[in-house]
Amino acid sequence: MSTPANLPSEPTLAAPRSNVLNTSQEQATIGKSLVIKGEVTGSESLYIDGRVEGAINLPGNRVTVGRNGQVQANINAKEVVVLGKVKGNVTASDRVDIRNEGSLSGDVVCQRISIEDGAYFKGSIDIRKANQKEMSGTMPGKAEPTLVTEPARVSSITA
Repeated sequence: MSTPANLPSEPTLAAPRSNVLNTSQEQATIGKSLVIKGEVTGSESLYIDGRVEGAINLPGNRVTVGRNGQVQANINAKEVVVLGKVKGNVTASDRVDIRNEGSLSGDVVCQRISIEDGAYFKGSIDIRKANQKEMSGTMPGKAEPTLVTEPARVSSITA
């Protein structure tokens, strides 16, 4: 018996299947008819098209509040996108994005923020640099956080 010359003598690993999702791409969804009361925690991104009351704590992931979404909760996430209505404080380790139909009433702490033309925002904004810890006073040369006391209709802000 002879072995064909084109077969490898050592076994090779098969390439990973391309239809397998990475954990960073997984996203849970709260549908339009669902109401959640309490604390939401986890390790995947979340899309909210229903109603959530309580607290949302997904520090390494994205929270998206859809057009039909209504949130009365403090949100802690890596990234927060608001297309619906949010009443509560938002802390994002990366960015907050309030889209043109979005509404946010609460204080924001993040590294970057984008508020589109037509969005509603009422609260304060505290821009933090990467790895900056919360301080009791302000740093020398650092401006005070922006405080909006009246509801604002914003034409365009990007930080």
